[in-house]
Amino acid sequence: MALTARFRQYAPFNAMLLQIQKPGLSHVASVKDWKLRFGREPKKDARPLIILRPFGPIMLLYDIMDTEGKPVPDNAFSFAAKGDVTQKNIARYIDLISKVGIHTEHFDAGDRKAGSIQRLGPSRRPFKDKGVFQFQINLNRNHDAPIQFATFIHELGHLFLGHLGDDKPLKIPSRTNVSHRQREIEAESVSYILCRRVGVSSRSQTYLSGFVEKNTTLEDIDIYQVMKAAGQVESLLKLQTHYSARPAYSSRV
Repeated sequence: MALTARFRQYAPFNAMLLQIQKPGLSHVASVKDWKLRFGREPKKDARPLIILRPFGPIMLLYDIMDTEGKPVPDNAFSFAAKGDVTQKNIARYIDLISKVGIHTEHFDAGDRKAGSIQRLGPSRRPFKDKGVFQFQINLNRNHDAPIQFATFIHELGHLFLGHLGDDKPLKIPSRTNVSHRQREIEAESVSYILCRRVGVSSRSQTYLSGFVEKNTTLEDIDIYQVMKAAGQVESLLKLQTHYSARPAYSSRV
């Protein structure tokens, strides 16, 4: 429904086709439109999206995340983050959490879907000789490393804040009774804190705007649990080593 309303230039059936092929799309256009209107072109091996052409067979479109060329404004993307984080860093963090039973999967989606976390059911997969995966983080493979990092911390925030229930080995309490809005505010607060400490600037304020109302106060979140979870995630990912690699002084405000 939301996608159909957003892509008003395409028929509802075509909007549905786009959503089926790549959930989370934000901006799509043909090769001609990307080149003439935006000075961009599809990346090598980019996957086209198929819709029905009026009075013709089919038409190929490309997601903005599958194009390159002239820069576009940051607000063209649903999630934006910049900073000194690489895919090598992300791979290291994924390896660290795998050792405590947290698996990571990458998925193909548009810009509007960043990631999620879930508690695994009976079909838990074994890892090495230490037990089974208890949780799984899902990351959009099309996002740049800084955005993946902010998402990664956000989802770990949900876990260590107890939003998925308790876990004794990880010393996580059960706090499943908090509202959806409170969960998102708390998890994004953890992400904001650790992103800033690593030197990644994210648009946490933009993300939170959909959950925070004008009368929101600090009473709507548990500050103690947020700070505790931030400390646990920081320790788990050994982010102190990331800090030590940065200059002692930064111009970032």
